[in-house]
Amino acid sequence: MKTGKRNFDKESATWDQEPRRLKLAADIARAIVQAAQPNHNMDALDFGCGTGLLTLELQPAVRSITGIDSSPGMLDMLKSKVQSRQLPNVSACCLDLAMGAALPGTYDLVVSSMTLHHIKDIGPLLSKLSRALRPGGHLCIADLDPDGGQFHGNNDGVFHFGFPEAELRQAFAQAGLTDVRYRTAAEVSKPDAGGRERLFTVFLMTGRK
Repeated sequence: MKTGKRNFDKESATWDQEPRRLKLAADIARAIVQAAQPNHNMDALDFGCGTGLLTLELQPAVRSITGIDSSPGMLDMLKSKVQSRQLPNVSACCLDLAMGAALPGTYDLVVSSMTLHHIKDIGPLLSKLSRALRPGGHLCIADLDPDGGQFHGNNDGVFHFGFPEAELRQAFAQAGLTDVRYRTAAEVSKPDAGGRERLFTVFLMTGRK
């Protein structure tokens, strides 16, 4: 697999023009709402939020939500949406945890969608996300089931070709999370790396602090 860093800043302006991404965010948000049952007394964090597709899907269900990403370009798109829609309960923060940055505050709900496969060593990240949870809070991770490296046309910056359920369950447990649950959250039909149309599945794994 390639480990060169993907330029998300360059892709940010056209990121939301892919209908599959919009549908995927809506499907994952629906699965998170069913699993974690967020309410207006809860503060949420979306790690690796990109342009905020999932952030804004979850915004109506929580008291506040903070989108965190290491790409200033992606966050500029989110900030523009927040400003145009006048959403006072949404904030954006540029952080790179790989460079040692600390997460701001604590949360009742921490979510992350299609970001984990870009993280080389997921153990320390899951521990940081777990520590950011308040007692009883939920961590919700959505990512690819094992895909053989076929989901992305370009595997720059992709360290994991999906995640086996048992492996990720163990990582959740090591991060101090209990009541770990797994479900299929979405299906994505798209051409694989060879150009053939294929159905990929996206899981949602949840754990509680």
